[in-house]
Amino acid sequence: MSRHLLAVNFRDPHHPEAGGAELHLEEILLEAVRRGWRVTWLASGFVGGPPEAEHRGMRLLRRGDWWDFNLHVPAMLRGEFSGSGRPDLVVEDINKVPCFCAQWTSAPVHAIVPHLFGTTAFQEAPAPIAAYVVALEALIPWAYRRSRFLAISESTRDDLVSRGIPRERIDVVHCGLDHARYRVDAAITDAPTPTLLYVGRLRRYKGVEWVLRALPAVRARVPGVRLEVIGDGPHKAALEAQAVRLGVAEAVDFLGFVPGPDKVRRMQRAWAVVQPSPKEGWGLTVVEAGACGTAVVAADSPGLRDSVRRDETGLLVPYGDDSAMADALARVLLDADLRARLGGAGVAWADRFRWDDCARRSLDALTAGVAS
Repeated sequence: MSRHLLAVNFRDPHHPEAGGAELHLEEILLEAVRRGWRVTWLASGFVGGPPEAEHRGMRLLRRGDWWDFNLHVPAMLRGEFSGSGRPDLVVEDINKVPCFCAQWTSAPVHAIVPHLFGTTAFQEAPAPIAAYVVALEALIPWAYRRSRFLAISESTRDDLVSRGIPRERIDVVHCGLDHARYRVDAAITDAPTPTLLYVGRLRRYKGVEWVLRALPAVRARVPGVRLEVIGDGPHKAALEAQAVRLGVAEAVDFLGFVPGPDKVRRMQRAWAVVQPSPKEGWGLTVVEAGACGTAVVAADSPGLRDSVRRDETGLLVPYGDDSAMADALARVLLDADLRARLGGAGVAWADRFRWDDCARRSLDALTAGVAS
């Protein structure tokens, strides 16, 4: 009988807010399916999502909601996934708050950590909720003391080490990239006017308001500049209101969700992609931008300082410095040679990252020492 891998993550690939973390986990689990594992993905429910489904050779189970999913996990591990239903391996993707799977099962539990929130939780959530997240994260070294960890960047590894997790129990494997989709297309030319692009969820902690604060100074130096914002989220209305207050609403296009091919085309046409987050696990969008030959301006923050090669594939800006952000954006927009150099180096850098390699190395790390 094939070995059983149970993956635990707040979202599955069909969740309306599924993003880079879910793509990363999906690629790893597809590699497990190819190797003959029986795979179950346990995630939270959402409107319109059936409690059970099949996805690319794996079983999807949905329980609870995004705000209480971690409270449903213990009952699942002590119920359906105990006794004869005990999996051979549990992989927990700690992507919101920890579910502490290692406390509820006798199966080996290994953890994937895109990044931990730490104090950045207070930039997104009300103080009581942020304090709850920080308190749960503080328990990770104890609760997962027998687990191995897979981090997607050196920054995340260093964060885990600083919290007391031995470095020798942490493997680092960078994310891959869909090169068939993200690539240079000679048939697509740059936008006719200076265009910046942000791609990502619209949440407070993503830092988009920082770009908006810098935009008036950029417009003073680069007349006609436009900012396109791809993505949706609970902070969208506040960002739209901020653009009005700053007098830049006519220069900002909030595009919401756009289909994949349109997103790629806009990334290829943009003069620069901006990623202002104070913390990322890796920063997949900046590598995607590089593959498209597009220059990057990003926060000099954990994760992004790993996925952006400073002054080679993009410019890194001290987080929250409005003047420095405006200067970096204007510099890239006004200097065609700089854009070409950053874009060319981005293509070469992005070529190093492939999903098949990421999935193979990640699964090897997660299954090391698991009985066959």
